[in-house]
Parts: sequence; structure tokens; C-alpha cells
Amino acid sequence: MLPNPTASTEVASGGNPWDQVADRLRAGGLRWTPQRRTLIEVLREHEGHVTASELIARCKERDRTTTPSTVYRTLDLLEELGLVKHGHGHDGREEYHILPDQVHGHLYCGGCGKTWEIRPETGAVIVEALASQLGFTVDLSHVTISGRCAGCHD
Repeated sequence: MLPNPTASTEVASGGNPWDQVADRLRAGGLRWTPQRRTLIEVLREHEGHVTASELIARCKERDRTTTPSTVYRTLDLLEELGLVKHGHGHDGREEYHILPDQVHGHLYCGGCGKTWEIRPETGAVIVEALASQLGFTVDLSHVTISGRCAGCHD
């Protein structure tokens, strides 16, 4: 298990959470490889959501020796550290939210293909309703609600 001061604590204290990744991995007995360094460089430049396939392609552009297995294993480690959070898009593919500040779900419009994050207060209502009505505990990070947005509703 890796040492896990949260990413949000580092951001709140003014530090860049990516600056400590090498030390945190080494503290957990792991190596700081060129491929891991490349992935961190790519993640530093991206905000929001990204698929592992997109990350692999961007890493390979910088370092042809990057392998998908290294990217996936490193993403798992970064999730333990709180620097990424995986979820699933409307089509089921795995996506990663970079530097998540809170757990959230998504809305997907089947008309135009746009996606939106579910606001925390709306997510809380969904989670509470399912818990109180069905006794069901929801992992909001894996929730995508499909429908039609106001622009496509007509």
C-alpha cells in the first residue's frame, strides 16, 4: 500500500500534486521509471476526463517504449494516491478523471453526444434517494445517466 496524503491536501497547501509522485512511489518501494515519468508529464498537461487509450497514445508519442500495461498499472497506483479516479462513460469504456476534487457522475445526451458532470448536490439527492428507498449504496463515480438534453429534446 502506498503512502496516501490526499491530492486535495497538496493542492490546498499550494503544492502541485504531481511534483511528489516520484517520492511517493519510491516510499512505497516502487521504481520511478522513464515510462511513469512520461505518463505524469502527459497527465500534468490534461484536465478533466481522459481514457486510458488516449493516455497510451499520448505517452507513445513521447516515448515509444511505453506499454499499455505500464500505463494501466501506474494509473492504478495514481488512483491509490488520489490523483486520478476511474469511472465509466456512457458506452462503458473506462475513463479517468484527473485530480478529482470530488466524486461525481455524468449525464449523457443520446442526441448530440455531449456529457456533463452531475453537480455534487444533485448527486447527493440521487445517492440518498436510492439509499433510503432501496437500501442501495451507490458509487457515484460509476454512474452515467443517459437521456436527451434540452437542445435535443425537441
